Amino acid sequence: MLRKWRLPAIAGVSISLLMSTPAAAQDPQLPAVTVAKPVVRDVIDADEFIGRFQAVDEVSVRSRVGGYLDQVFFTDGALVKKGDKLFVIDQRPFRLALSQAEASLASAQSTLSFAEAQFKRTESLTGTGTLSISKLDDDRRALLAAQANIRGAEAAVDRAKLDLEYTTITAPLSGRVDRRWISPGNLVQADETVLTTIVSLDPIDFYFDVDERRLLSYARTARDRGSALQEGAGALSVHVTIADATEPPFEGKLDFSENRVDTQTGTMRLRARFENPNFILQPGLFGRVEVEGSNTYQAILIPDEAIAADQNERVVYVVGEDGSVATKPVRLGPRLHGYRVIRSGLTGDQTIIVNGIMRARPGVKVKPELVVLPQEAAQAAENAQ
Repeated sequence: MLRKWRLPAIAGVSISLLMSTPAAAQDPQLPAVTVAKPVVRDVIDADEFIGRFQAVDEVSVRSRVGGYLDQVFFTDGALVKKGDKLFVIDQRPFRLALSQAEASLASAQSTLSFAEAQFKRTESLTGTGTLSISKLDDDRRALLAAQANIRGAEAAVDRAKLDLEYTTITAPLSGRVDRRWISPGNLVQADETVLTTIVSLDPIDFYFDVDERRLLSYARTARDRGSALQEGAGALSVHVTIADATEPPFEGKLDFSENRVDTQTGTMRLRARFENPNFILQPGLFGRVEVEGSNTYQAILIPDEAIAADQNERVVYVVGEDGSVATKPVRLGPRLHGYRVIRSGLTGDQTIIVNGIMRARPGVKVKPELVVLPQEAAQAAENAQ
């Protein structure tokens, strides 16, 4: 009797164990993923172009008089101010020319004094009938000729002084001077020989080309702000980054566009002006310019890591309340604030997978770990991108 009662008891325990463990033992562990809500914030679209910096003013320094170069008063590559002395042409021939012109003026003044005295004597004697009228006319003509000679001599003196002044060549603008292109002792041809060049540095211009489609978009954005495309109230802001990643972007304003579209390339050249008090930006540098391509609007932003490819379209993985995964096709926009703008496909309130999308499959449940995305991604991540 004891054996009959023990066997059923053992069988009952075995059946109880089998019924209590199948769900936990047979289901695989759910894949862990990181999920978050998209960032929803006000943004302004930006387009990127490649361009080059150019000096606002640039001048080739030439001499207005010919002669042999005597002295150089600057260091190659130095910063100069308007009016600083740069070169001196040998002044000795010009000083002699000035002395000769002054002597000619003195002689003309002596002749004028004599002609004035002679005319006065003839005029008084003609009144008494002692001298004829023709003699008075001759003296009047001599006086007028002497007066004309004075004006010519004075002009010659002024010209000689000006030539002597031109022998000292000064900087016509403030900026950075190039190296000297000619050494002292060489002959300088007037208005021909280039002695050096000077470029202005502050402010500085940045030129870049824009295609027709984006040009029309910028013009519309400027009109919405109540302004033209060029500088003024509501002018479009631009940011330029250079090759040195440690330098933050430089902010400027569009201030010029060409008056027609190039029929060969279908582009128009635009110009932005930047303040450059530290002379970091140099003429000839390449840069990447970001132009505001829209007015402010509310956008949905997600990390690029949350975007996957499904054949010829881009998708994101959306996680439901029960942990199930579904795909959502999306249309991508530009990259702003370290995220990717989603033009369509998301409403901003879904929960999406931002890390671990390789472990997720549509229709399969996952173990989500919720995080909160910051309003702006880390700068290091943006530089890496």
